[in-house]
Amino acid sequence: MADTAKKIFIKGLWEENPIFRQVLGVCSTLAVTNLLVNTLFMCFGVMFTTALSSLTISILRNYIPRRIRMIVQVLIIASYVMMVDIIIKALNPDIHRFIGPYVGLIITNCIIMGRAEAFASQNRPWSSFIDGIASGLGYSLILVAIALIREPLGFGTILGYVLPAREVWWHQWTIMVMPPGAFFMLAIATWIGRNLSPATPKRQG
Repeated sequence: MADTAKKIFIKGLWEENPIFRQVLGVCSTLAVTNLLVNTLFMCFGVMFTTALSSLTISILRNYIPRRIRMIVQVLIIASYVMMVDIIIKALNPDIHRFIGPYVGLIITNCIIMGRAEAFASQNRPWSSFIDGIASGLGYSLILVAIALIREPLGFGTILGYVLPAREVWWHQWTIMVMPPGAFFMLAIATWIGRNLSPATPKRQG
């Protein structure tokens, strides 16, 4: 059981990373990674929703009619996204004003829908929960890595704190907080991730 959980975790975290292996969740990757604090809140939202929606869908998988499974999955995901939205608004209204629209889009995030359909609807609750956490964490690691580069280069800050270099000699790269900078960093992250991860075996036939 422990071996199986470990394999599922590694697979979701790295081997089938949703960003650089499956190229999913790109919208939020481009939208919120200009500031690390926004990124952390978004990562919390995706991890929370992916883990709990996968768990819930797995528990109910034998009771959900196949014809309406997608509708039920969206309703379950939407319920958890509403919780995330309320939590972020209560914890930090200023951040919520910025990322609020993107939090709502978590409902249609391909990572969450993909794990619900491909894994949670066919596996046991504990395995589905681990898979949801791993996928959410794999997504989060890439977003945080991108934000750790974009914010210092673009604003000269980290978590809102001004870096000493900005006061002395650093000139901010405005492009890093704009969409082209986000695309550039995502491309680099994808390139590095694909080169470091195991190659997908070629199919015979």
